[in-house]
Amino acid sequence: MQEKTRARRKPNIRIGASDHSKLIAFANAMAERNPDVSEELLLELDRARVVADGSIPDDVARMGSAVTFKPDTGEAKTVTLVFPGDADIAQGKISILTPIGTALIGLSPGQSISWTARDGRTHELEVLDVRKPGAPAPAETSALAAASDRA
Repeated sequence: MQEKTRARRKPNIRIGASDHSKLIAFANAMAERNPDVSEELLLELDRARVVADGSIPDDVARMGSAVTFKPDTGEAKTVTLVFPGDADIAQGKISILTPIGTALIGLSPGQSISWTARDGRTHELEVLDVRKPGAPAPAETSALAAASDRA
């Protein structure tokens, strides 16, 4: 008897109209140089619910967001989603063109997604927290509050 395996359904995602149009153009421009990466990003963008930029809640991962997630491979990590030219792993800035970057776009805390690493292995991650672009980190928020209490 064959064992039936069912692919896990990907979570619903939302993307602002500006990010969506920029990312579509970017993925299409990358198609000739890196068709697999382009295709993965386009698949995510195709399934996204596109909403007005002002309608995106602060806790939805978008370009520039700081996202804390727990991978199935270990400790929670915080990264910022950026375009490839701004990527710097030492500063926690990951490209939207990485498998994790593509997986994170449009997710909110509590959502999980399976993604395929460049070595072909499937992994899963869960989003724990999302901070909108430009929002201070929790440690910075605490320091700002303490400073204003002293003033």
